[in-house]
Amino acid sequence: MNPEAQHRIDRIIDLLDQKKAEDIQVFDLSEKEYLTRYVIIATTLGDKHTLALLGYLKELLKPTGEKFVAVEEGEQWTIVDLGDIMIHLMVPSYRAKYNLEEFLESLDKRESAH
Repeated sequence: MNPEAQHRIDRIIDLLDQKKAEDIQVFDLSEKEYLTRYVIIATTLGDKHTLALLGYLKELLKPTGEKFVAVEEGEQWTIVDLGDIMIHLMVPSYRAKYNLEEFLESLDKRESAH
């Protein structure tokens, strides 16, 4: 991971952690065929917390120069697209149901099999 990307990801993780997001995971997909280079997944404490985290991300990251390419807002699952970084904020039931981590980890296995 290049130093600039690492710095941006660290800033996002710190912000999510300070605002009580849980089980924050980062996936480096820069060497994979995927729609973004990095994915951050975090569990929220509930619907209102998901929306509040989105507000904090916008408020604190925009002044640092982050460009919000797209935001898919929902109370249970919100996706923030920063271009090369995608952030998924999910309530526990959605995170368990969709198990995005397993899919992202499987990208390694599929590429290794070819």
